[in-house]
Amino acid sequence: MPALDEIDRQLIAALQLNARESVAMLARQLGIARTTVTSRLARLEKTQVITGYGVRLGKRVVDGGLQAYVGITVQARSGKEVLRRLSAMAQVQQLCAVSGEFDYVAWLRTDSPEQLDQLLDQIGSVDGVEKTTTSIILSNKLDRGQSI
Repeated sequence: MPALDEIDRQLIAALQLNARESVAMLARQLGIARTTVTSRLARLEKTQVITGYGVRLGKRVVDGGLQAYVGITVQARSGKEVLRRLSAMAQVQQLCAVSGEFDYVAWLRTDSPEQLDQLLDQIGSVDGVEKTTTSIILSNKLDRGQSI
């Protein structure tokens, strides 16, 4: 990762609060020139420190469905096929290769317990999946986002 100075960190923090903030307002907040903000943003994007700008959903929307984490154990040499199949499932929000008890941990989001049940059946029937262990998210106690 490229070295980040204090201005880079402040710029990133300001964008994490409001990614739609204008360059002029960011420059005023940081006490630097607009051209400096523009060039720093270009550098941060080029070096992939910033890889995109997005939308954070409100609590009512996020809490409106059912979320779960699923630990997935796969057979040897089945990882690529399992990854390919899980990538095609829209309800799989995130998939991480992990160390420990499981090979992958998936974050799932569905609209209902019935949809979660169907999705878990789909995941369990993927060739190469040996075992799944599911934990349903009851509430979010802390979310710090992706600060640096």
